[in-house]
Amino acid sequence: MAFVQIKDLWVTYGAVHAVRGVSFEIPKGEVFGFIGPNGAGKTSTIKVLATLIAPDHGLVTIGGMNVTDDPLAIRKRIGYMPDFFGVYEDLTAKEYLHFFAAAYDIPTAQRERTVRDVLALTDLTHKAGAPVDSLSRGMKQRLGLARVLLHDPDLLLLDEPASGLDPRARIEMREMLLALKEMGKTILISSHILHELSLLCTRIGIIEAGQIVTEGSLKDIYSRLGLKQLIHVQLVNGNQSLIDQIGRISGVEEVQVQADRLAIRVRAEHLPPEDLLDRMHDLGARMRMFQPEAMDMETAFMKLTEGRTA
Repeated sequence: MAFVQIKDLWVTYGAVHAVRGVSFEIPKGEVFGFIGPNGAGKTSTIKVLATLIAPDHGLVTIGGMNVTDDPLAIRKRIGYMPDFFGVYEDLTAKEYLHFFAAAYDIPTAQRERTVRDVLALTDLTHKAGAPVDSLSRGMKQRLGLARVLLHDPDLLLLDEPASGLDPRARIEMREMLLALKEMGKTILISSHILHELSLLCTRIGIIEAGQIVTEGSLKDIYSRLGLKQLIHVQLVNGNQSLIDQIGRISGVEEVQVQADRLAIRVRAEHLPPEDLLDRMHDLGARMRMFQPEAMDMETAFMKLTEGRTA
């Protein structure tokens, strides 16, 4: 059974149907990227998972538990980080985390160690004594992530965690999320920064106007759309004959000769990068660089959506 199951979820606000029959699953230990334009229904879906709003219709379970049956038990298993969250700015970062550790009923004897551990995990140890209102936006986001990790939740619900961050802070946030992924956390993350989602997620769901447009692994979605992948190669023994042979490999769409490399465009569903590497070795190619680009999630998003809202 998937760790998160959503079946035929509906959420309405008066006459507005924000979520219309949404269904998807997240296996345990996977990172699910939730993508959609503003007003598509992402936050409403996440709030149902976080037990902050009740569904009008449908089944939503976390670890086999219906979220509406025992919200308090569900909250012990999740960590929810909204797009915008308040912080108590007259506290230090350490005091802020101690306050929430008490709210999570973490035993007094364990709180100091727990706070120390999450500060280290989010690289905020050096800011433990700093007032919260002195922290940058990126550090406040990391403090928010530290807060939701205090009780070691099974599921993280992260709504636009990189919102408003500068490039360095986004990279730092991404590295922290990759570390949590390696720890086996199940993560649902919504974001508008599609390239970074492609580096984090094992599966994605694209939602528009309250309905799921497509859902599945990145490879499956790219295959359905027939997207191309670009691979950069530097040959040690490059010559025109070898380049012509590479161009005739099944699945290769185009080989562009650039100043210091080849740019090889392949049909993603027919020729994975590792297969191209094997074929080039078979042709006798010697390479000092073989670098596939991340698949173009922006192209997938634009192909699948029309910019409609619920």
